[in-house]
Amino acid sequence: MMKPPVQKHLSTATVMQNPPVSGNCFRISLACGNLFQHARPGQFVTLHLPGNLTPLLRRPFSLHRVRFREEKAVGIDILYKVVGGFTEKLSRLSAGDKVDILGPLGNGFTILQNLSTAVLVGGGIGIAPLVFLAETLARTGIRPADSGICLGGRTGEDILCQDDFSAAGFPVRIATDDGSAGQQGLVTRVMADVIHIRRPDIIYACGPMPMLRAVADIARNHSIRCELSIETIMACGLGACLGCAVNKDDASGKYQHVCIDGPVFDAGKLKF
Repeated sequence: MMKPPVQKHLSTATVMQNPPVSGNCFRISLACGNLFQHARPGQFVTLHLPGNLTPLLRRPFSLHRVRFREEKAVGIDILYKVVGGFTEKLSRLSAGDKVDILGPLGNGFTILQNLSTAVLVGGGIGIAPLVFLAETLARTGIRPADSGICLGGRTGEDILCQDDFSAAGFPVRIATDDGSAGQQGLVTRVMADVIHIRRPDIIYACGPMPMLRAVADIARNHSIRCELSIETIMACGLGACLGCAVNKDDASGKYQHVCIDGPVFDAGKLKF
């Protein structure tokens, strides 16, 4: 299915709020007008803090949510984890501060025609693009109650946005490595239970690469369509540096690039 191009915008956004959500994870809300009216779940933006020379390069973040008022986009949310200098600076921003934003970038998830059920699988901060996806699916006629959300993390503190998924009508299943929330074990075990009860039309997933590899294997074994959002380091986010290459699952020897060919890929076209 061909996806219509979405125009990219470079603009300055205003911070509306930037609260912590769990542990060292934050959710920043940015007012940026209707620039993201036609953004798709799975796309991303790159951010830069005005007046800061370090880091020199922009940093990529998934679109966590597009905020609408009377069906017009007015801003976006970014869910992020403090892991380095840039995100530490980002966490110190407050209402009224400015952020340079470029996007929407990349290719998003495919919303199939006549889609009725889906399973969404997220690991840790990998759930960031799945809230936007779940809310979009709920608006496009999917049956949330017959679908499912599977969330995984090391501990209960790593389980994010459960209330957001529940508010969209999706049942949520949880797995943690230490058993402090939900079922103890891997989130892919929970996912396997869910698809055994009701086979979905498609599986969407975002998280660490070992989890994505396991999700892809399960989907392939059950002949279920599967799309994966790849998390990786990007230097430019525009396809210029060619630093975010992933192998194609064919004999061509060619690579795909996460920033322009992804970050969402058909699982059957990736070579892990």
